[in-house]
Amino acid sequence: MLDKKSLAFLEELLNSFGPSGFEKEPAGIVKNYVTKYSDKVSTDRLGSLLFTKKGKSDKPVILLPGHIDEVGFIVSSVNKLGYLTFNPLGGWFDQVLLGQRVKIRTAKGLVPGIIAAKPPHLLPADERSKVVVKGKMFIDIGASNEEEANAMGVRIGNPVMPDSCFSTFEKKVYRDGKRKGSDVIAVGKAFDDRIGTFIAAEVVRTLKEKRIPHPNTVVGAATTQEEVGLRGARTTAYVIKPDVCLTLEVDIAGDVPGIEPNEAPTKMGLGPAITTYDSSMIPNQELLDFVVDTAKKAKIPYQLSQMAGGGTDAGIVHISNAGCPSLVVGVPTRHIHAHAGMLSLSDAENAIKLLVEVVKKLDKKKADGFTAI
Repeated sequence: MLDKKSLAFLEELLNSFGPSGFEKEPAGIVKNYVTKYSDKVSTDRLGSLLFTKKGKSDKPVILLPGHIDEVGFIVSSVNKLGYLTFNPLGGWFDQVLLGQRVKIRTAKGLVPGIIAAKPPHLLPADERSKVVVKGKMFIDIGASNEEEANAMGVRIGNPVMPDSCFSTFEKKVYRDGKRKGSDVIAVGKAFDDRIGTFIAAEVVRTLKEKRIPHPNTVVGAATTQEEVGLRGARTTAYVIKPDVCLTLEVDIAGDVPGIEPNEAPTKMGLGPAITTYDSSMIPNQELLDFVVDTAKKAKIPYQLSQMAGGGTDAGIVHISNAGCPSLVVGVPTRHIHAHAGMLSLSDAENAIKLLVEVVKKLDKKKADGFTAI
Protein backbone atom coordinates (compact mmCIF):
# COMPACT_ATOMS: atom_id res chain seq x y z
CA MET A 1 0.00 0.00 0.00
CA LEU A 2 0.94 3.67 -0.10
CA ASP A 3 3.71 4.58 2.34
CA LYS A 4 3.52 7.04 5.25
CA LYS A 5 5.10 9.86 3.26
CA SER A 6 2.49 9.50 0.51
CA LEU A 7 -0.41 9.37 2.96
CA ALA A 8 0.85 12.40 4.89
CA PHE A 9 1.09 14.36 1.63
CA LEU A 10 -2.39 13.25 0.58
CA GLU A 11 -3.91 14.26 3.92
CA GLU A 12 -2.27 17.69 3.91
CA LEU A 13 -3.30 18.28 0.30
CA LEU A 14 -6.94 17.27 0.80
CA ASN A 15 -7.39 19.28 4.00
CA SER A 16 -5.94 22.46 2.48
CA PHE A 17 -8.00 25.52 1.50
CA GLY A 18 -8.43 25.83 -2.25
CA PRO A 19 -11.77 26.57 -3.91
CA SER A 20 -11.64 27.53 -7.59
CA GLY A 21 -9.64 30.73 -8.00
CA PHE A 22 -8.04 30.42 -4.55
CA GLU A 23 -5.60 27.54 -5.02
CA LYS A 24 -2.32 28.97 -3.67
CA GLU A 25 -2.30 26.84 -0.51
CA PRO A 26 -2.65 23.44 -2.21
CA ALA A 27 -0.29 24.56 -4.98
CA GLY A 28 2.34 25.36 -2.36
CA ILE A 29 1.87 21.96 -0.74
CA VAL A 30 2.36 20.23 -4.08
CA LYS A 31 5.43 22.35 -4.85
CA ASN A 32 7.07 21.48 -1.53
CA TYR A 33 6.46 17.77 -2.16
CA VAL A 34 7.47 17.43 -5.81
CA THR A 35 10.50 19.73 -5.94
CA LYS A 36 12.93 17.04 -4.74
CA TYR A 37 11.67 14.60 -7.39
CA SER A 38 11.49 17.01 -10.34
CA ASP A 39 14.05 18.43 -12.74
CA LYS A 40 12.04 21.64 -13.10
CA VAL A 41 9.14 23.25 -11.26
CA SER A 42 7.31 26.24 -12.72
CA THR A 43 3.90 27.89 -12.97
CA ASP A 44 1.68 29.41 -15.60
CA ARG A 45 0.06 32.82 -15.05
CA LEU A 46 -3.21 31.33 -13.84
CA GLY A 47 -1.51 29.62 -10.90
CA SER A 48 -1.19 26.05 -12.19
CA LEU A 49 1.93 24.27 -10.93
CA LEU A 50 4.02 22.32 -13.46
CA PHE A 51 6.66 19.76 -12.43
CA THR A 52 8.89 18.06 -14.97
CA LYS A 53 10.76 14.75 -14.88
CA LYS A 54 13.11 14.36 -17.83
CA GLY A 55 13.74 10.94 -19.34
CA LYS A 56 15.98 9.76 -22.13
CA SER A 57 14.40 12.09 -24.68
CA ASP A 58 12.74 15.50 -24.81
CA LYS A 59 9.95 13.98 -26.92
CA PRO A 60 7.25 12.97 -26.51
CA VAL A 61 6.08 15.32 -23.77
CA ILE A 62 3.53 13.49 -21.63
CA LEU A 63 1.23 15.74 -19.60
CA LEU A 64 -0.30 14.35 -16.40
CA PRO A 65 -2.78 16.99 -15.20
CA GLY A 66 -4.96 16.82 -12.10
CA HIS A 67 -6.79 19.92 -10.90
CA ILE A 68 -6.26 21.22 -7.37
CA ASP A 69 -9.29 23.44 -7.04
CA GLU A 70 -12.24 22.15 -5.06
CA VAL A 71 -15.91 23.07 -5.22
CA GLY A 72 -16.66 25.85 -2.74
CA PHE A 73 -18.43 29.17 -2.41
CA ILE A 74 -17.79 32.92 -2.47
CA VAL A 75 -19.47 35.42 -0.17
CA SER A 76 -21.98 37.60 -2.07
CA SER A 77 -23.26 39.79 0.78
CA VAL A 78 -23.22 40.41 4.53
CA ASN A 79 -26.73 41.37 5.72
CA LYS A 80 -27.69 43.57 8.65
CA LEU A 81 -28.16 40.55 10.92
CA GLY A 82 -24.59 39.41 10.23
CA TYR A 83 -25.50 36.44 8.02
CA LEU A 84 -23.70 35.73 4.73
CA THR A 85 -25.20 34.95 1.34
CA PHE A 86 -23.05 33.11 -1.15
CA ASN A 87 -22.57 32.03 -4.74
CA PRO A 88 -21.25 28.57 -5.65
CA LEU A 89 -17.79 27.96 -7.06
CA GLY A 90 -18.45 24.83 -9.09
CA GLY A 91 -21.47 22.56 -9.13
CA TRP A 92 -23.36 21.87 -5.90
CA PHE A 93 -26.46 19.73 -5.36
CA ASP A 94 -28.73 21.79 -3.11
CA GLN A 95 -29.70 18.79 -0.96
CA VAL A 96 -26.17 18.23 0.36
CA LEU A 97 -25.66 21.73 1.77
CA LEU A 98 -27.98 22.41 4.71
CA GLY A 99 -26.48 21.96 8.15
CA GLN A 100 -22.92 21.58 6.83
CA ARG A 101 -19.92 23.30 8.36
CA VAL A 102 -17.76 25.64 6.28
CA LYS A 103 -14.69 27.84 6.70
CA ILE A 104 -14.50 31.39 5.34
CA ARG A 105 -11.04 32.77 4.53
CA THR A 106 -10.68 36.40 5.58
CA ALA A 107 -7.79 38.83 6.00
CA LYS A 108 -7.94 37.98 9.73
CA GLY A 109 -7.85 34.21 9.24
CA LEU A 110 -10.39 31.42 8.92
CA VAL A 111 -13.89 32.00 10.26
CA PRO A 112 -16.12 28.96 10.94
CA GLY A 113 -19.73 28.90 9.80
CA ILE A 114 -22.77 26.71 9.17
CA ILE A 115 -24.95 26.67 6.05
CA ALA A 116 -28.53 27.16 7.21
CA ALA A 117 -32.00 28.30 6.16
CA LYS A 118 -35.34 29.12 7.74
CA PRO A 119 -36.19 26.30 10.19
CA PRO A 120 -38.70 23.73 8.85
CA HIS A 121 -40.75 24.19 12.04
CA LEU A 122 -41.72 27.65 10.77
CA LEU A 123 -42.52 26.65 7.19
CA PRO A 124 -46.04 25.99 5.90
CA ALA A 125 -46.78 22.28 5.51
CA ASP A 126 -46.64 22.44 1.70
CA GLU A 127 -43.11 23.91 1.77
CA ARG A 128 -41.56 21.38 4.16
CA SER A 129 -41.43 18.67 1.51
CA LYS A 130 -39.75 20.94 -1.05
CA VAL A 131 -36.02 21.20 -1.60
CA VAL A 132 -34.52 24.38 -0.15
CA VAL A 133 -32.49 25.99 -2.94
CA LYS A 134 -29.14 27.70 -2.47
CA GLY A 135 -30.68 31.12 -2.98
CA LYS A 136 -32.66 30.71 0.22
CA MET A 137 -29.69 29.56 2.28
CA PHE A 138 -27.20 31.61 4.24
CA ILE A 139 -24.02 31.07 6.24
CA ASP A 140 -24.29 31.61 9.99
CA ILE A 141 -20.96 32.71 11.52
CA GLY A 142 -22.41 33.42 14.97
CA ALA A 143 -22.66 37.16 14.41
CA SER A 144 -25.67 39.14 15.62
CA ASN A 145 -25.29 42.12 13.32
CA GLU A 146 -23.28 43.43 10.40
CA GLU A 147 -20.75 45.16 12.64
CA GLU A 148 -19.83 41.89 14.35
CA ALA A 149 -19.40 40.18 11.00
CA ASN A 150 -17.18 43.01 9.78
CA ALA A 151 -15.11 42.75 12.96
CA MET A 152 -14.42 39.11 12.08
CA GLY A 153 -12.97 40.27 8.76
CA VAL A 154 -15.79 38.95 6.58
CA ARG A 155 -16.51 40.83 3.34
CA ILE A 156 -17.95 40.29 -0.11
CA GLY A 157 -15.57 38.17 -2.18
CA ASN A 158 -14.26 35.97 0.65
CA PRO A 159 -13.84 32.33 -0.45
CA VAL A 160 -15.53 29.52 1.46
CA MET A 161 -14.63 25.83 1.63
CA PRO A 162 -16.29 22.77 3.17
CA ASP A 163 -15.09 22.02 6.71
CA SER A 164 -14.26 18.31 6.42
CA CYS A 165 -11.14 16.44 7.51
CA PHE A 166 -9.41 13.48 5.85
CA SER A 167 -9.55 10.08 7.53
CA THR A 168 -9.10 6.42 6.65
CA PHE A 169 -10.35 3.06 7.83
CA GLU A 170 -9.60 -0.53 6.88
CA LYS A 171 -12.22 -3.00 5.74
CA LYS A 172 -12.25 -6.70 4.92
CA VAL A 173 -12.99 -7.37 1.26
CA TYR A 174 -15.47 -10.07 0.20
CA ARG A 175 -16.37 -11.06 -3.35
CA ASP A 176 -18.71 -13.89 -4.33
CA GLY A 177 -19.00 -14.82 -0.68
CA LYS A 178 -15.26 -15.29 -0.21
CA ARG A 179 -12.69 -13.21 1.68
CA LYS A 180 -10.40 -11.37 -0.73
CA GLY A 181 -8.01 -9.57 1.58
CA SER A 182 -8.52 -6.04 2.85
CA ASP A 183 -8.59 -2.47 1.59
CA VAL A 184 -8.12 1.01 3.04
CA ILE A 185 -10.98 3.43 2.43
CA ALA A 186 -10.33 7.17 2.47
CA VAL A 187 -12.97 9.74 3.44
CA GLY A 188 -12.70 13.50 2.98
CA LYS A 189 -13.29 16.54 0.81
CA ALA A 190 -11.63 17.60 -2.44
CA PHE A 191 -10.96 14.13 -3.87
CA ASP A 192 -12.26 15.85 -7.01
CA ASP A 193 -9.60 16.32 -8.01
CA ARG A 194 -6.68 16.40 -5.66
CA ILE A 195 -6.50 12.63 -5.90
CA GLY A 196 -5.49 13.25 -9.54
CA THR A 197 -2.80 15.72 -8.53
CA PHE A 198 -1.62 13.22 -5.92
CA ILE A 199 -1.31 10.47 -8.53
CA ALA A 200 0.70 12.73 -10.85
CA ALA A 201 3.07 13.63 -8.01
CA GLU A 202 3.48 9.98 -7.00
CA VAL A 203 4.26 8.97 -10.59
CA VAL A 204 7.06 11.54 -10.75
CA ARG A 205 8.29 10.49 -7.31
CA THR A 206 8.32 6.80 -8.34
CA LEU A 207 10.26 7.53 -11.53
CA LYS A 208 12.86 9.47 -9.53
CA GLU A 209 13.25 7.28 -6.45
CA LYS A 210 13.29 3.97 -8.33
CA ARG A 211 15.44 5.41 -11.13
CA ILE A 212 13.05 4.08 -13.74
CA PRO A 213 14.20 4.84 -17.29
CA HIS A 214 11.57 6.35 -19.58
CA PRO A 215 11.92 7.44 -23.24
CA ASN A 216 10.10 10.76 -22.86
CA THR A 217 9.61 13.84 -20.72
CA VAL A 218 6.86 13.73 -18.10
CA VAL A 219 5.15 16.91 -16.90
CA GLY A 220 2.83 16.66 -13.92
CA ALA A 221 0.40 19.54 -13.53
CA ALA A 222 -1.68 20.77 -10.62
CA THR A 223 -4.16 22.81 -12.63
CA THR A 224 -6.45 25.57 -11.39
CA GLN A 225 -10.08 26.58 -11.91
CA GLU A 226 -11.29 23.33 -13.47
CA GLU A 227 -14.61 23.43 -11.63
CA VAL A 228 -15.54 26.79 -13.16
CA GLY A 229 -14.64 26.08 -16.77
CA LEU A 230 -11.41 24.06 -17.26
CA ARG A 231 -9.46 27.31 -17.22
CA GLY A 232 -6.10 26.15 -15.85
CA ALA A 233 -6.02 23.30 -18.38
CA ARG A 234 -6.19 25.82 -21.21
CA THR A 235 -3.18 27.83 -20.02
CA THR A 236 -1.23 24.71 -19.02
CA ALA A 237 -1.66 23.16 -22.46
CA TYR A 238 -0.56 26.43 -24.08
CA VAL A 239 2.63 26.49 -22.00
CA ILE A 240 3.55 22.79 -22.19
CA LYS A 241 2.36 21.90 -25.72
CA PRO A 242 2.08 18.21 -24.82
CA ASP A 243 2.32 15.36 -27.31
CA VAL A 244 0.16 13.08 -25.15
CA CYS A 245 -2.17 13.88 -22.25
CA LEU A 246 -3.25 11.45 -19.55
CA THR A 247 -5.66 13.42 -17.38
CA LEU A 248 -5.99 12.10 -13.82
CA GLU A 249 -9.42 12.47 -12.26
CA VAL A 250 -12.12 10.96 -10.12
CA ASP A 251 -14.73 8.76 -11.74
CA ILE A 252 -18.31 8.55 -10.49
CA ALA A 253 -18.55 5.23 -8.66
CA GLY A 254 -21.70 3.42 -9.73
CA ASP A 255 -21.95 1.09 -6.73
CA VAL A 256 -24.48 3.37 -5.03
CA PRO A 257 -28.21 2.55 -4.65
CA GLY A 258 -30.30 3.85 -7.54
CA ILE A 259 -27.50 3.96 -10.12
CA GLU A 260 -27.77 1.69 -13.16
CA PRO A 261 -24.61 0.16 -14.74
CA ASN A 262 -25.17 2.10 -17.97
CA GLU A 263 -25.12 5.36 -15.97
CA ALA A 264 -21.86 4.74 -14.08
CA PRO A 265 -20.22 1.33 -14.63
CA THR A 266 -17.25 1.47 -12.25
CA LYS A 267 -17.13 0.31 -8.64
CA MET A 268 -14.95 1.36 -5.72
CA GLY A 269 -12.06 -1.01 -5.11
CA LEU A 270 -11.95 -2.83 -8.47
CA GLY A 271 -9.21 -0.75 -10.08
CA PRO A 272 -8.79 2.64 -11.76
CA ALA A 273 -11.25 3.75 -14.42
CA ILE A 274 -10.27 4.29 -18.04
CA THR A 275 -12.83 6.63 -19.57
CA THR A 276 -14.00 5.70 -23.06
CA TYR A 277 -16.31 8.72 -23.47
CA ASP A 278 -17.55 11.82 -21.71
CA SER A 279 -19.43 14.89 -22.88
CA SER A 280 -16.25 16.92 -23.35
CA MET A 281 -14.03 14.40 -25.15
CA ILE A 282 -13.91 11.21 -27.17
CA PRO A 283 -10.45 9.85 -26.38
CA ASN A 284 -7.82 8.99 -28.95
CA GLN A 285 -8.60 5.34 -29.68
CA GLU A 286 -5.02 4.20 -30.26
CA LEU A 287 -3.99 5.75 -26.93
CA LEU A 288 -6.96 4.09 -25.23
CA ASP A 289 -5.98 0.69 -26.64
CA PHE A 290 -2.36 1.22 -25.63
CA VAL A 291 -3.24 1.99 -22.01
CA VAL A 292 -5.69 -0.94 -21.76
CA ASP A 293 -3.12 -3.30 -23.27
CA THR A 294 -0.47 -2.01 -20.85
CA ALA A 295 -2.78 -2.68 -17.89
CA LYS A 296 -3.48 -6.22 -19.12
CA LYS A 297 0.19 -7.07 -19.65
CA ALA A 298 1.17 -5.67 -16.24
CA LYS A 299 -1.80 -7.44 -14.60
CA ILE A 300 -3.07 -4.18 -13.13
CA PRO A 301 -6.84 -4.18 -12.49
CA TYR A 302 -8.79 -1.58 -14.42
CA GLN A 303 -12.38 -0.71 -15.34
CA LEU A 304 -13.80 0.83 -18.49
CA SER A 305 -16.04 3.80 -17.89
CA GLN A 306 -18.28 6.35 -19.60
CA MET A 307 -19.87 9.56 -18.36
CA ALA A 308 -22.70 11.05 -20.41
CA GLY A 309 -22.61 14.36 -18.52
CA GLY A 310 -19.66 16.41 -17.35
CA GLY A 311 -16.08 16.62 -18.49
CA THR A 312 -12.47 17.02 -17.38
CA ASP A 313 -9.32 18.99 -18.15
CA ALA A 314 -8.80 16.60 -21.07
CA GLY A 315 -11.74 18.26 -22.79
CA ILE A 316 -9.62 21.37 -23.24
CA VAL A 317 -6.18 19.79 -23.62
CA HIS A 318 -7.18 17.47 -26.48
CA ILE A 319 -8.14 20.45 -28.68
CA SER A 320 -5.25 22.68 -27.64
CA ASN A 321 -2.66 23.89 -30.14
CA ALA A 322 -2.84 21.44 -33.09
CA GLY A 323 -4.60 18.81 -30.95
CA CYS A 324 -3.29 16.29 -28.43
CA PRO A 325 -4.07 12.57 -28.09
CA SER A 326 -5.76 12.39 -24.69
CA LEU A 327 -7.28 9.95 -22.23
CA VAL A 328 -8.73 10.14 -18.72
CA VAL A 329 -7.66 7.73 -15.98
CA GLY A 330 -9.78 8.08 -12.86
CA VAL A 331 -10.33 6.77 -9.35
CA PRO A 332 -13.94 5.61 -8.74
CA THR A 333 -15.23 7.92 -6.01
CA ARG A 334 -18.53 8.00 -4.14
CA HIS A 335 -20.31 11.24 -3.27
CA ILE A 336 -18.24 13.81 -5.18
CA HIS A 337 -19.18 17.50 -4.97
CA ALA A 338 -20.16 17.10 -1.34
CA HIS A 339 -18.56 17.75 2.04
CA ALA A 340 -17.20 14.19 2.19
CA GLY A 341 -16.45 11.69 -0.54
CA MET A 342 -15.15 8.14 -0.33
CA LEU A 343 -12.64 6.14 -2.36
CA SER A 344 -10.37 3.10 -2.20
CA LEU A 345 -6.67 3.76 -1.76
CA SER A 346 -5.94 0.55 -3.66
CA ASP A 347 -7.54 2.15 -6.73
CA ALA A 348 -5.26 5.17 -6.36
CA GLU A 349 -2.23 2.93 -5.92
CA ASN A 350 -3.12 0.89 -9.02
CA ALA A 351 -3.58 4.11 -10.99
CA ILE A 352 -0.03 5.12 -10.05
CA LYS A 353 1.29 1.70 -11.11
CA LEU A 354 -0.56 1.90 -14.43
CA LEU A 355 0.73 5.38 -15.23
CA VAL A 356 4.31 4.34 -14.45
CA GLU A 357 4.01 1.36 -16.79
CA VAL A 358 2.58 3.57 -19.55
CA VAL A 359 5.37 6.14 -19.14
CA LYS A 360 8.02 3.41 -19.33
CA LYS A 361 6.80 2.37 -22.79
CA LEU A 362 5.62 5.58 -24.41
CA ASP A 363 8.35 6.65 -26.84
CA LYS A 364 8.17 9.04 -29.79
CA LYS A 365 7.37 6.34 -32.32
CA LYS A 366 4.45 5.13 -30.25
CA ALA A 367 3.18 8.68 -29.64
CA ASP A 368 3.42 9.57 -33.34
CA GLY A 369 1.47 6.41 -34.13
CA PHE A 370 -1.52 7.62 -32.15
CA THR A 371 -2.29 10.17 -34.88
CA ALA A 372 -0.84 8.44 -37.95
CA ILE A 373 -3.18 7.96 -40.93
